[in-house]
Amino acid sequence: MWLDRLSGQSTPSISPVPWNRSASPAPGRSSLHLNRNAANLRRPELPQRVSSWSGLVNGSSESLPSNAREQTRSSLRNQLNANSAPIANPLDVLSRILNSSEVSLQDAEGLSSDSVLGDVSTDFDFGGLSLQEFAYGTKDDDKDIQSAKFEDNQKGLEDLHKSIQACDEILVSVEKNLTTFQADLAAVSAEIETLQNKSTTLTERLQRRKDVEKKLGPEVDKLILSPAVVRKITEGPLDDGWAQALQDLEKATKAYESSARADRKVKAEDDVRPLLNNLKDRAVERVRDHVVAQIKALRSPSINAQVLQRTALSRFKDAYSFLAKHQPKLEEEIAQAYINTMRWYYLSHFTRYKAALEKLQLHTIDKNDTLAQEDPIKRTAAPGGSRQSAGSFDAYSLGRRIDTLRASNPQALSSFVAEEDKSVHFLETPFRAFNLALIDNASAEFSFMTEFFSKASFHAVSRRFLAALEPTLNLGRAFTKQLVDPSSDALGILICVRLNQHFAFELQRRKVSSMEGYINGTSMLLWPRFQIVMDIQCEALKKAAGNLSGRPSGSALSLTGSSTNASSIAPHAITQRFANFLQGILTLSRDAGDDEPVQRSLGRLKDEFLTLLVKLSKGIADAKKRERFLINNYSLVGTIIAETEGKMADEFKEIFQSLKEASGG
Repeated sequence: MWLDRLSGQSTPSISPVPWNRSASPAPGRSSLHLNRNAANLRRPELPQRVSSWSGLVNGSSESLPSNAREQTRSSLRNQLNANSAPIANPLDVLSRILNSSEVSLQDAEGLSSDSVLGDVSTDFDFGGLSLQEFAYGTKDDDKDIQSAKFEDNQKGLEDLHKSIQACDEILVSVEKNLTTFQADLAAVSAEIETLQNKSTTLTERLQRRKDVEKKLGPEVDKLILSPAVVRKITEGPLDDGWAQALQDLEKATKAYESSARADRKVKAEDDVRPLLNNLKDRAVERVRDHVVAQIKALRSPSINAQVLQRTALSRFKDAYSFLAKHQPKLEEEIAQAYINTMRWYYLSHFTRYKAALEKLQLHTIDKNDTLAQEDPIKRTAAPGGSRQSAGSFDAYSLGRRIDTLRASNPQALSSFVAEEDKSVHFLETPFRAFNLALIDNASAEFSFMTEFFSKASFHAVSRRFLAALEPTLNLGRAFTKQLVDPSSDALGILICVRLNQHFAFELQRRKVSSMEGYINGTSMLLWPRFQIVMDIQCEALKKAAGNLSGRPSGSALSLTGSSTNASSIAPHAITQRFANFLQGILTLSRDAGDDEPVQRSLGRLKDEFLTLLVKLSKGIADAKKRERFLINNYSLVGTIIAETEGKMADEFKEIFQSLKEASGG
């Protein structure tokens, strides 16, 4: 069909030459060139005009394909170029051909006839044809050329037609395949739609199952204990994994209990409940055996209770809580066994520790050692805790004894060191060692009981704690009484008071409130004894003042009756001891409260000392020396306590400064 269309369009429409113009016998290209030049010469103002021959040539190839047109033009051009020859003057040739006399040489003025006509040939061979026949014959030649070209192109077009037919056949096959594919695609689409519907149905069913599982799953999980958990509880070693399995058992137990309280009848619960009860009993049995074994281990003399508590008992506090919840009576029995064991443990260890501390040599300061004693007796010490002093010492000077309160080492003195120590100490050393060890052990025990007996109330834990440590606390109070009762060391007793207050603050920081009774009991032992010792000192000064006559005599300055220092105005030895003693008490009472009996006792002691000092001054006959004696004694006291800090110290500084000024100093 394409071939037919192309064949219909390829037939050229050749217009005949107009009859009012003569056909030129010359070759077409030269004739065209001549006609253009002649036209330009005649009418230069007009545009060039294409000749009829040129129009014929151009018109003959319009309907051809582009390659055919190019080939036709090339053939005609070659033919015209081949026939070109030197020609004469075109006007003369034209005049001869047309036999016309109208053409004159005058119309060709301005042309160079010599240069043009000399090259034009006047010998044309028309082949025995007239000009008209020759002209038509040229057209027939063009048609023959075009026909030959068409014949050549027809083969290509026929091949193209065959190719198109083959393509049509292929397209028919493709069309069949596409039709089959479309049918298959429709079937697949139907299957996909079916699968999509099934998927939607399955999704809906899955969502419904998820909703059911979301509500039912937790309830089912509560009723499930895996075989691994059961095997771990019944046969596994008591480690962290066993504790985790016990927690799973506890969760299941709580689930059954909550289900029972909700009055929901579930058949699975009735089937599993007996097995669950048996498993709980087995877990309780294993916890009991473990705790009892550790309690028995505490009775070993060489065991460290705190290490065993941390490693073997505290790790299973949850297991013990499980036992306490499901078998409270059994828990009470185990707790009582633990209390009895720890009572024996602490009492035996602290009894041995007390015996070791009793081997320390202590300075002896009894009721005969008073401020009024003018010449203290030199004493020697005996081993084994004898109450005799190893050499001379100043019982009324604080000195380095304050370091006991400022000790940077919080560790108590060990039994071995106490037994091997050969130095002499004051009473505050064994007091601090025993009570520091007691406070540390009590804090550790209270912390353990609070953690291990977590299901019990605070009062129950405190009761168990005191039951375990009561004998040891009584031992501590007895040891304190043993230290302070025979002693008249007011500074040592006051140091023990400050240590006891420090222990109270430490126990409060550690939140061991159950030891408050022991601290208060110790204070009740120390404060009364301190007041008794202060009263002894006051009575000694009062007695010394009463032994003086108050009249000028040689024996006025000597409580022993010696007259060697009868006229001396130097501070008295009693003043030196009193000032040192006052400085020690004020230093230890720097942060004391107004409710303490220290200030009242010091006030009474100060009054007795001033009374004695006035009576001693009256033994000097010279009034100026007497005043000078008082000023020197007041100055000595003020100088010794000058660097002491605290509210009470400031008050005594003002008192002695006023006395000094009143005496004229």
